[in-house]
Amino acid sequence: MSSMTTRDHIVDAADLLFYQHGFEHTSFSDIADVVNISRGNFYYHFKSKDEILDAVINKRLADRRMMMEQWEIQGKTPQDRIQSFINILVVNGDKIKRYGCPIGTLTSELAKLNHNAQAEANGLFMLFRAWLCRQFTLLGRTADADELAMHLLARSQGVATLANAFQDDKFIAQEVKMMCNWLKSVTPS
Repeated sequence: MSSMTTRDHIVDAADLLFYQHGFEHTSFSDIADVVNISRGNFYYHFKSKDEILDAVINKRLADRRMMMEQWEIQGKTPQDRIQSFINILVVNGDKIKRYGCPIGTLTSELAKLNHNAQAEANGLFMLFRAWLCRQFTLLGRTADADELAMHLLARSQGVATLANAFQDDKFIAQEVKMMCNWLKSVTPS
């Protein structure tokens, strides 16, 4: 038996639909249809679309924290852990080619809408930035850890955007390889 509540199912459905169709193009009805609940039951859990958006952002933050905790457990060195970040482009390549980066697409859409949740959504990038900065610091690059973190974050977003535009697996593999080589070049011997 599933321990997920109706509210959890709504948030999961909204998360997927916001990713696939965008926040603006996803309605209460779309989400209710996926979860197979009445609108009345839906409104019992969420009064507005913005409440759902807040829940989705919180879910994405929690999911990314959990993913980074796994990288911490599995990666023996900071280089291994940063490599896990780079490999997201391959692990999620099919989704990225189809829908883009779930963080990048949401933050871009909210910025275009001048939505009041834009700062919270940007927190997703800040989470990765802080984590990468910490890894580069542990790698011995204390003086330029944040610069390196931002470079890698920007590069991965660029690759995700172009992967979505060009639908090219070879391009993704080539860029991941180049990022891995770059990581080796900035890793102290």
